[in-house]
Amino acid sequence: MSATSHVAILGAGPVGLDAALACADAGWPFTVYEAADAVGAHVRAWGHVRLFTPWELNVSHRMRAHLTDVQSDGACPTGAELVAGLLEPIAELPELKGRIRYRTSVAAISRTGLLKHEQIGTQARAAAPFTLLLDTPNGENTAKATLVLDCTGTYTHPNTLGDGGIPAAGERALDHRITRTIPDTTHRTRWQGTVLLVGAGKSAQTAARDLAALPDTRLVWVVRSPAPDWGVVPDDTLPARQELADTAEALTNGTHDRVTVHTGTHVQSLTPDTDRIRIRVRLATAAGPHDVFADHVVSLTGYTGDHTLYRQLQIHECYATGAPMNLSAALLAASGTNTDCLAQPAPGIDQLRNPEPDFYILGAKSYGRLNTFLLRTGYQQVDEIVAAHTGSDGAPAAEVATAP
Repeated sequence: MSATSHVAILGAGPVGLDAALACADAGWPFTVYEAADAVGAHVRAWGHVRLFTPWELNVSHRMRAHLTDVQSDGACPTGAELVAGLLEPIAELPELKGRIRYRTSVAAISRTGLLKHEQIGTQARAAAPFTLLLDTPNGENTAKATLVLDCTGTYTHPNTLGDGGIPAAGERALDHRITRTIPDTTHRTRWQGTVLLVGAGKSAQTAARDLAALPDTRLVWVVRSPAPDWGVVPDDTLPARQELADTAEALTNGTHDRVTVHTGTHVQSLTPDTDRIRIRVRLATAAGPHDVFADHVVSLTGYTGDHTLYRQLQIHECYATGAPMNLSAALLAASGTNTDCLAQPAPGIDQLRNPEPDFYILGAKSYGRLNTFLLRTGYQQVDEIVAAHTGSDGAPAAEVATAP
C-alpha cells in the first residue's frame, strides 16, 4: 500500500463502525472522525426507543465475526441496548483502538489544490487527495485522505414543520421550545398538558403511541396527508412495525378520549402565549384557521443529512430527495412496485458512486428524504465499497475519473 493512502470515515455510528471494521480487515489505514465524545451519538439520542427490526437485521457479518457473543434472537433492541451490546464493544476492539478521534467533527471537505468546478472528470482530479477541515478540542486542523466515507447520519438535522417543508411563521423564534426527537415518556411529568405532534412516519407513530398512554397528557396530532396509510405493509413480517400502524389507525378512528387527530392539516404559524404556544393550523374540514394552544410541540417530520460538508466537491444530488442521484433513481424506481424496506434491492457500486471519485455517502444520509433505510442496507453499502476498491495487492484501489 502506498504510504499516502488513507481512508477517512466520518461518523462512529453503526455504519461508520462497520466501515472501520472493513478497513481493518482489509489492512487499510483509516481514521474515524466522531463529533461526540463516544460512539453511537445519534443512537444514544433515541436510546429509549425500541426498534421494529430484530437484532439480526442490525448486526453486520463483520460485527458478528469480531463479537461472537452478540445477541441473535428475534428480539428488537432499544437504542440503548444497541449501543451497549454492539457499538461500544466494537469501539473497544484492538483493531479500532486509537483509530477513532472523538470530539472531532469534519467541517468541510475539498480536493487539495482544486476548486469545485475544476478538472471535471479528469484523472488529475481523482489523483488529488482530499483535504478535511477538522474542528478538534484543540482548535481547527486539517487532514488528508484518498478515500472518504461520509457516514454522518441525519438525526441532528431535522426537517421543519411548516407547510411545504419550510419553517412555519414563528417556528424559528420558538425553536428552543420545539422537541424534534422522539420524546422519552418515562419522564411522564415532563409531558403533562397538551402536546401538539406533527408528522406521520414511524417516529411520529411511536411518539403518538407513547404520549397517548400518559394519563395527564392530551395529544393533538397534526398529519399532512388527508388519508394517511401509515406505511402499512401487507402481511408484515415485522410485528413491531405492524403494531405501530395499527395504533395510529386506532387513534385516527377516534377510539381515544385524550387524542385528537387532524388529517389533511398544515401548520401555518406558532406564537408564544404566556407559558403555552398558540399553533395556527389549516384544517381540511374548515374554511378558516384553527388555533391549538399547546404546552409542548413535538415535530417529527423527518431528517436529512448535512450537505454543506461537501459543497466544494462534485456531488450529483437528486433534485427530489437530496440523495446521491444514482442511488435515489434506483430507490425511486423500486418504490413504484414495493414500499417495504425489507424488499429493497441491494445497493450496487454504480448506485453509490458520485462524479467525485473516491467519495461516498453511506448510511441513512445516502437516502436523503427517503425513509426506507435499514442498517442492513448500510452494511451492504460497505461491502460494495470494499469490493470495488480492493486492488490486486489488497490496497484500496482508486477510481478512474470519467467525464459525465
